[in-house]
Amino acid sequence: MHPSRFLRAAIAVTAVSTVLPLLSTVRADAAAAKRPKSLVIGVDGATFATFGAARMPNLAALRAGGMTATSNLYASPMAPTSSGPGWSTIATGVWPDKHKVVDNSFNGADFAHYPDYATRLETAKPERNTLVVGTWGPITGNVFGKAVDTRIAGADDADTTAKAVDKLATTDADATFVHLDEVDAAGHSHGTAGQQYRDALAAADTEIGRILQAVSSRSGYADEDWQIIVTADHGHTAGGGHGGSSPAERQTFVIAKGAGFTPGSVRNDVKISDIAPTVLAHLGVPADPAWKLDGTAIGALKPDAFDALRPSLRTRVDETGLPAELKGWTNAAPSGWSIDNSAMPGGGVSEWRGWSFANDEFWSNSQLGQGRETDVRARDVFAVADSDEWDDKAHGAGQFDSTLNSPAFPVEGGRKATVSYASNYKVDGPQTGDVYISFDGGARQPLKSYRSDLNTVEKLTVDVPAGATSARLHFRYTGTNSAFWTVDQVAVAAG
Repeated sequence: MHPSRFLRAAIAVTAVSTVLPLLSTVRADAAAAKRPKSLVIGVDGATFATFGAARMPNLAALRAGGMTATSNLYASPMAPTSSGPGWSTIATGVWPDKHKVVDNSFNGADFAHYPDYATRLETAKPERNTLVVGTWGPITGNVFGKAVDTRIAGADDADTTAKAVDKLATTDADATFVHLDEVDAAGHSHGTAGQQYRDALAAADTEIGRILQAVSSRSGYADEDWQIIVTADHGHTAGGGHGGSSPAERQTFVIAKGAGFTPGSVRNDVKISDIAPTVLAHLGVPADPAWKLDGTAIGALKPDAFDALRPSLRTRVDETGLPAELKGWTNAAPSGWSIDNSAMPGGGVSEWRGWSFANDEFWSNSQLGQGRETDVRARDVFAVADSDEWDDKAHGAGQFDSTLNSPAFPVEGGRKATVSYASNYKVDGPQTGDVYISFDGGARQPLKSYRSDLNTVEKLTVDVPAGATSARLHFRYTGTNSAFWTVDQVAVAAG
């Protein structure tokens, strides 16, 4: 090549290599400049397990373009599977033991400490426009507070949809919540097994389609960054009704589309308590630790070591009341973890001999009505010690006595560290729960003891001895046909 031609080619390549990153930066800046918008649609009493039998093309398209996650609600004694507790959890980001809504009367509700996400948005960014439209009266009258800019009650789902469509077309709503109620009515009247229920789901899907069309038809849609979420407050039984602890009543779902949600993805760690912080994060309002939310913005959720066990979960051995095909437990600890069963008698129910790892579908449904349904703060796969279920099969003399040992977490000697974990400890007879910490393989020191019911996320501050570089945690549970202890999301961090 002639030198002058070589020089011109080099200059051209340099120009292209310089311009392309600039174009990428411009595009990224343009995307970031889009105004964030949120739409949450709640379908009362929509039972996810029935979706496959109903014609729901709009919801199917949302799922194909975004994320789908199913999870289970609480049940009594935390709260029944009713609308008041369900919608309050969705709106506030905390479970009923915090927001205190335990039925549809809303008596004793603590929305002063745990307000709905639209109220939090109005407090942080009062210039933002908030809109709530609902068929069920308490949505606009109780669940969402007076700080919301516009609250509209619909006469029925068609009216609710029409009013939501109108407002989405004619106002600059930043955060919109729409509640549809008639699927729940069909569930009460006909049960999920009837054609009427499937027809109600199809009708709700049509309403969802109209609302989504109103969003995409907005004059400024090209300059907006929409996050779309669809969810439900509870399910229904095949014969109709809800409020109990059956899997059909407890199952809920979160379908989400928008930035950060992988098209067609399925997750096992997302709960309805995550909706409020997810909406707020999208709208530029990060959750304040002082709010003490139970939920986490979905984009900030991270799997722990226990979650990695999901592919290896096993079907039942002795828990014959569970579906034969359901995979939900293992006694094989993840990498770095170990279980000390040296003090465990032989025998007992195989699934629960010593600490095990399980998902909620398997463990909480092994025996309903004994409080396992309250394990709402554990996610995906968690550790469980259950002396009550273990004792349901003959075993050798002695009590349940097992210790779960963590891997070594790095720490810095002479400084403080924070030990955190989700813990649900329930007593129904003689039992103990103790957490110990050891540094650099040294003697175990008591860190926390449990002797009464406590369902929380622990954050414990410890002083790290001078020169120490690692810390291990040890969770010892003993019980004589008592209740259980679950542990999840275990971490040790500096500070």
